[in-house]
Amino acid sequence: MTDLATAPATGRPRQIVAAARALLEAEGPEALTMRRLADRVGVTAPSLYKHFPDKSSVVEALADEMLRETAGVLEAAEAAAPGSFSALATAYRAYALAHPHLYLLTMGRPLPAAGPAAAASAPLFRAAGGDEDRARAAWAFAHGMVVLELNGRFPPGADLSAAWEAGVAAFTPGPAG
Repeated sequence: MTDLATAPATGRPRQIVAAARALLEAEGPEALTMRRLADRVGVTAPSLYKHFPDKSSVVEALADEMLRETAGVLEAAEAAAPGSFSALATAYRAYALAHPHLYLLTMGRPLPAAGPAAAASAPLFRAAGGDEDRARAAWAFAHGMVVLELNGRFPPGADLSAAWEAGVAAFTPGPAG
C-alpha cells in the first residue's frame, strides 16, 4: 500500500491523490470510484492498482492529507493565539466547512492514534492544559457541531454562530480568581 507520507511529493501517487481529492471535493464521495479516478488521471483503472491496491488505500491517503492540513491549520492558529481554544475551534470549523467532503470522509472512519491524527490533536491538547478528558470533550463539541452543520441537521433559522460561541465559551477558562 502506498503511504502518502512515504510517497514522493511528485509523481504518479501524488497525481492520483490530487485527482482523487479534486473529484471528491467537486462531486462528493459517491463520485470517488477507481474508474472515475483513472479517467481523471488519464490512465486505465488497472494502472491505478500499481500505486494503490484498492479504493480504501486512496481514501487512507486522502485522510492522511486532510489530517496533515488540519494539523497545519491548528498549529498556525495556536501560534497566532497560544492557548486559545476559541482560535483553534474557529480554525477547525473554517477548515471543515471549506472541505466538507474531505472532512466527512476522513472523520467518518477510525483514526490512528499516531501520525497525522496525533499531530492534528496536539494543539487542542495543549490548549486544554494537557487534560486529555477536557481535550476530548472540546474536540467532541467542535466535531459534533461541524458534522451537524455540514449535514444540515440544525432547524431552519437556528443561530449556529450563537451555538458555536456558547460551546467555545464552555471550554474557555474564565479569569483566575
